[in-house]
Amino acid sequence: MRPPAPLVLSLGDPCGTGPELVHKAWATLHGYPELAFAVVGDADLLASLGAIQRINAPSEAVGTFARALPVLDRPLSAPARPGHPDPVHAPHIIGWIREGAELCLSGAARGLVTAPIAKSVLYATGFAFPGHTEYLGDLTAGAPYPGTRGPVMMLTAPDAANDSALRVVLATIHVPLSEVKAHLSADSLRALARATHEALIRDFGVTAPRLMLAGLNPHAGEDGTIGREEVDLLRPLVEALRDEGLNISGPLPADTLFHAEARRTYDAVLCLYHDQGLIPLKTLDFWGGVNITLGLPIVRTSPDHGTGFGIAGKGVARPDSLINAIRAAHDLSLNRTHATPE
Repeated sequence: MRPPAPLVLSLGDPCGTGPELVHKAWATLHGYPELAFAVVGDADLLASLGAIQRINAPSEAVGTFARALPVLDRPLSAPARPGHPDPVHAPHIIGWIREGAELCLSGAARGLVTAPIAKSVLYATGFAFPGHTEYLGDLTAGAPYPGTRGPVMMLTAPDAANDSALRVVLATIHVPLSEVKAHLSADSLRALARATHEALIRDFGVTAPRLMLAGLNPHAGEDGTIGREEVDLLRPLVEALRDEGLNISGPLPADTLFHAEARRTYDAVLCLYHDQGLIPLKTLDFWGGVNITLGLPIVRTSPDHGTGFGIAGKGVARPDSLINAIRAAHDLSLNRTHATPE
C-alpha cells in the first residue's frame, strides 16, 4: 500500500522562531513516520540549523523523514536575520502559505501546519487579510466543502483534569473590545455554531457534540440589568439552534464555564471575543495550545503563539505548541477521511 500523503508546514516569518521550532519539532517526531511533514521554505536557512534533505515533492518526505528534515526549497531573496523582521521577506512568507494550501487542495498533502507570521511585516506590502485564518479562507474559497463554511478559529489545549481537551471557538478575533458588539449577529453566530457542530463530528470524531455559548456581559447580563445582548440576541439564538437539532446551552456567565467540573459539560464553548476564550485556555496550558481552522476544505493547524522575535536565534524557543499542532493535523486528517457530519 502507498503511504498516506504527508503533512506540509509553511515556515512562517524566517526572522522569528519558526526555523528553530521546525527543527526541534522534527527532532522530537522523526521516529514517527505517520507524522512525516515537508517544510515549504528556505532550505539554506534551515540547513544552517540542522540536517535537512531537499525534496522535489511532498511524497518524498515520508521516506526522508527519519533521517533529515524534508524541505521543499523556496529560497528567500535576501538573508534572514533572527529577531529583525523585514518586509522584503513578505512575498516569500505569503507564497509559502499559498503553496501549502495548494498542496492540500491537490491531495499532495493531507494537512497544513503554519508556523507563525507577523502581520505587520505583511501589511507593509499590501497584504489585505487580518491573518492566516482569513487568508486561508480566501485561498480555499473556490473548493467544495460539505458543510457550513468557515473560516472559524478554534483554540485547543490539553485538559489533564478531564483526560480530554478544552476547545474554545471565537466569534470575533482581532477586534477591539469596543467593536465586538457590532460584529455579533444572529446569522454570524448561527453559522459559527453550525460550523463548530459539524467540525466536531467530521474532524474530531465527536458523534453527538455538546456546545456551550458564553454570555457577553458580566453574569450573562443578569436578565437584562447589566446589558441586553443575552436577552435580545443570545437566548433567542440558542433556542433557535436547539429547534434546528443542535445540543447547545447558554448563554452562561463566562466566569463559570472554565473550572474542571464545568469543562466536563461541553465539547466546545463559543466565546464572543478574543480574551474570553484565550485567557482560560492559556491559563490551562500556556505552552501547548493549538490553533485550528474549522470550516475549510483543508485541514489547517498552527501553534498558539507568535513569531517570538525577541528570542529568535537564541535557541530557547519551546516547540510544545508546534509539536501539538503537527499531531493535531495528523489526527484531524485521519478523522476527516472517515467521518461524515449529520
